[in-house]
Amino acid sequence: MSAAAIKGWCPGALRPMQSGDGLVVRVRPFGGRLEAAQVAGLAELAERYGNGLIDVTSRANLQIRGVSEQGHRRLLDGLALLRLLDPDTDIEARRNILVTPFWNSADETQALAAELEEALADSALDLPTKFGFAIDDGKSRVLAGDSADVRIERDRDGRLLVRADGARLGHSVARGAAVSTALALASWFISSGGAKGGRGRMAAHVAAGAVLPESLSGETEPAPVMAASRPGHYPHGALVGVAFGQMLHTTLHQFSGCGHALRMTPWRMVLSEGKREMPSGAGLITEPYDPALRVIACSGAPRCREAHADTRALASALAPRIGLDTRLHVSGCAKGCARSGASAVTLVATSAGFDLVRDGSTRDEPVLRGLNGADIVSDPSILVGGH
Repeated sequence: MSAAAIKGWCPGALRPMQSGDGLVVRVRPFGGRLEAAQVAGLAELAERYGNGLIDVTSRANLQIRGVSEQGHRRLLDGLALLRLLDPDTDIEARRNILVTPFWNSADETQALAAELEEALADSALDLPTKFGFAIDDGKSRVLAGDSADVRIERDRDGRLLVRADGARLGHSVARGAAVSTALALASWFISSGGAKGGRGRMAAHVAAGAVLPESLSGETEPAPVMAASRPGHYPHGALVGVAFGQMLHTTLHQFSGCGHALRMTPWRMVLSEGKREMPSGAGLITEPYDPALRVIACSGAPRCREAHADTRALASALAPRIGLDTRLHVSGCAKGCARSGASAVTLVATSAGFDLVRDGSTRDEPVLRGLNGADIVSDPSILVGGH
């Protein structure tokens, strides 16, 4: 069986996923960072072996779209030259790590990330495909609302802690024990029955009543959560959004032309390291309150074989027509690939039109079914109960 035929898991580079526009090849930057030369190389590979479209995912990864079966092998050779390839599929699947983009060269973030990557490569943990780690070790937490199962954070006094997602308090650790404790927590998750049939998440396991062992439970409150990040200037560089999480290879080329490294985020934004001017390019969001920031949309038809509608077109039309405090998720099918959590408004495309879910996710019961996209655009008040 071809690797491209495998479905129902997160794609990688070594194990891509077949979609409506070809293979989707996910590139997982080491340490959540791409050197300028790697950015340029990825843009060239996306143009040469893909259809020129690049996704920025909620797992802080990049996806090259439209790759052919024949071009996949050559693409892998290119990724290897860029030092963006894992040794094998098992290591690639385990290396799901979010890294705060707001780190400094003098702190421990990148060292922790490298140590965790190496430890995961050496481990034999059979983790669920969506199981992940977060290194969120700043004075304020910026990844608290993003998908991760084991979190390395700091407390209010700046000391490190390791926390199971879903647990309010964390386990205080010395610097040298942070990574080993994180892996021990992941191992406990497996041994205590958290993974069933290749699926399972830490927060659900804890919510179901799983009790952490005394050696991993804690009484330490993590640092406060920072307000949601928006496009703009930061001490670390320029943070810029990518409309609906997709850009052209030419836009990625523009980033590389600046000579700055890119730090990835799970917010469909990238941070151009050290850049003092906001970059420009097709599909980039540079204003902090751009309407497109309020909308999440998956690839949709025709790019995805599972999608029942062009989600991006509907999202673009609705973005300027919804309330400032409304968060909208437009999903091409019930899987909810672009966002697994709840949104104020979720539209789910079906063969009979759009189902409308309020204050829920694609898995929740809709309040209305079979809506027409054009009718929603002409009267968006229906989204928040205007009818």
